[in-house]
Amino acid sequence: MRVGTFAAAKVNLYLHVIGRRTDGYHLLDSLVAFPDIGDRVIAELAPGFSLEISGPEAAGLVDDGRENLVLRAARLLAERVGTRAGARLRLEKNLPVAGGIGGGSSDAAAALRALAALWDAPISREDLCELGLKLGADVPACLYGGPVWVGGIGERIEPAALPPAGILLANPRRPLPTAAVFAARSGEFGKVGRFERMPEDAAGLAQALSSRHNDLTSASLGFVAEIGAVLGRLARLPGALLARMSGSGPTCFALFRDRAEADEARAVLSAFEHEWWCAAGALVACAEPDFPT
Repeated sequence: MRVGTFAAAKVNLYLHVIGRRTDGYHLLDSLVAFPDIGDRVIAELAPGFSLEISGPEAAGLVDDGRENLVLRAARLLAERVGTRAGARLRLEKNLPVAGGIGGGSSDAAAALRALAALWDAPISREDLCELGLKLGADVPACLYGGPVWVGGIGERIEPAALPPAGILLANPRRPLPTAAVFAARSGEFGKVGRFERMPEDAAGLAQALSSRHNDLTSASLGFVAEIGAVLGRLARLPGALLARMSGSGPTCFALFRDRAEADEARAVLSAFEHEWWCAAGALVACAEPDFPT
């Protein structure tokens, strides 16, 4: 038996840092979206646990001495549900490592979902989110696989629904550790920025987002100045409605009316910036209603 799951990139359409707990964790308010751009995790029954990594961005993980989040997720779930089953795991890595788009967290979430289905594990999505939080603050949002409002340190999740929109992701190929960016962030804390009503189209979404921000942008620019060039290039692309950094960077995004415009913009960007990683797609409109699927 084999189960495959998609690990979509996590994009913070806006990200406000609204406080900090006594344990050092920052409190966030964010609208998180997931495009049909990402990695893929495949799980098969096996006596123990193993992981094979392939894909165009695999080198960034193979050279990392730390245990991959996919294997950590597998062992954590096995312990939680009390199974002796194992799994042979394969990760197709298409997203850049340390890119601010939750690649590792989304991979871990995909592994949890794949293994829960593979093992027919008796666990709810809520319990799985609680388990995922032990792997990283972004994992609960990634388990939903669609747009969500995020609060707390990442554990407070409320499904959202987005209008159709195209998206282009661009990364200057400069890894940027999240912890360093949060440590460098300074200034006053932001405020909750949730919309009272979700706009009906991509242009309305971009307009609503224009009064929101990514509160980590300044800190990230201090580490990777190229982020400014990425944002400038994205903003000037034909059809671009909004350009912003995602998460802690350095990956940035631009919103478009639809996938076709995003694809055209990607062709233009790639012609000028050969060394950048970029990918175009469409936003997933809503979170999946049930778990597992």
